[in-house]
Amino acid sequence: MHLPYRLETALQKLYTAFYNDQLDPENCCHCAVGNICDNVDAWKHFTDIHGSVKLNYLGRLHETLGKRINGYSPLQLLSIEAVFLKACGYRLTSRNYLLKPAPVIDKEMMFKGLCAAIDYLCALDGVENVMELYQRFDLTPDKKASLVI
Repeated sequence: MHLPYRLETALQKLYTAFYNDQLDPENCCHCAVGNICDNVDAWKHFTDIHGSVKLNYLGRLHETLGKRINGYSPLQLLSIEAVFLKACGYRLTSRNYLLKPAPVIDKEMMFKGLCAAIDYLCALDGVENVMELYQRFDLTPDKKASLVI
C-alpha cells in the first residue's frame, strides 16, 4: 500500500515516539502533534486552550494564509491533538479546563490515543486505517500468515 508522504512521515514519528516512551499528552513538544511537528511547540499558539479545536487570531491568520506544518493546516493539527487527548481520556470542561483522566497516564491509555490519532490521520488522507490492516492477517502459530478477506 502506498501512503501519502505526510501520512507516512507522521506515522513514523508517532510510532517512534510511542515505542521510545516519548509520547506525552501533557508536553506540547512530545504529544501527538508535537511529535508530528518535529518536537517543536509552535503549533500550540494556534489556540488559546490546549485540547480545543477553536483557532485564535494567529491560528486563523495562518489558516487563511494557507500555512502548513509538515503538510497539516493549523485546524488539522488542533483536530489531531483533540482526538489524541480525548482517546487518552482527557476532557475539556465547559470552563475550558483540560481534565486529566488519572494521576498517571499508563501505556494502555497512550496506545488508545495513538490508535485514535492514527485513525484520524488516515481519514484526513482518505486512506484505510493502517491499524486495521494488521487485524486482517491470521497469525496463528500453526499457519503461515494469510490475509483474511
